[in-house]
Amino acid sequence: MIELPVVSANQTQRKPDWLRVKLPVGKEYAHVRGLVDTHKLHTICESGNCPNMGECWGAGTATFMILGNICTRSCSFCAVATGRPLAVDMDEPNRVANSVKLMQVKHCVITSVDRDDLKDGGSTIWAETINAIRRESPQTTLETLIPDFRGVWDNLDRVLAVRPEVVSHNLETVRRLTKEVRIQAKYDRSLECLSRISATGLRTKSGIMLGLGEYEEDVIQAMEDLLAAGVHILTLGQYLQPTKSHHPVVDWITPEKFTFYKQIGLEMGFKYVESGPLVRSSYHAEKHLFDL
Repeated sequence: MIELPVVSANQTQRKPDWLRVKLPVGKEYAHVRGLVDTHKLHTICESGNCPNMGECWGAGTATFMILGNICTRSCSFCAVATGRPLAVDMDEPNRVANSVKLMQVKHCVITSVDRDDLKDGGSTIWAETINAIRRESPQTTLETLIPDFRGVWDNLDRVLAVRPEVVSHNLETVRRLTKEVRIQAKYDRSLECLSRISATGLRTKSGIMLGLGEYEEDVIQAMEDLLAAGVHILTLGQYLQPTKSHHPVVDWITPEKFTFYKQIGLEMGFKYVESGPLVRSSYHAEKHLFDL
């Protein structure tokens, strides 16, 4: 393998030039922007300050988070608040479906906080949200970025039964860093979750953040593990530290290194690999609807 450089985050306090993004423009973006403002719609694209918001909205893709904004887990990379979540909003599926219809979303990505406080892990709301969107916007395709449901596979099956076009669960980091980065998660449980998704014949997707302190051999091993679990689509992006209290950025991964990982992934046999500094889980999600 060819060793490509990374830039230590300790060598510079500012983000590298390759992490700069253009301001969102275009008629499609302006249309969605207007709908969001007028109807006070909520998307993770906006609340998460995603660098790809303009590009995704322009392509008719948007990401919504369900089951509240308080997570029962405390991953060191994530800016979502940790604590005791509020009661489940049973009308949320209808409100999300109405937002998708108003925004004329062509491809809808849904994610959620972890709801380990619920017996069903939130899977009932997951299934009802998918069904509600299909009733209101039957032409809209769906990707679900789901939690691991603590390994209670009946809850996973409840989501898989409604057959979203793409099902995603992020591995997030390499095996060596999992206990440090994903405190309440388990590397092998995530792999089993992905294996169970793939076994149903659904397009299966996962993602890894880079720059957390992993080595090249860690990344290659994680890619091999994901492929063995039946994952079809892989995303690789640069980790960005939300606040000073979160896990630090150890390395800035160069665009050349991301290209290297993409080539390795395609040679391994992944159907699709999105790899770049600004890549996030739902980046180019509308392009991941290929035939299996």
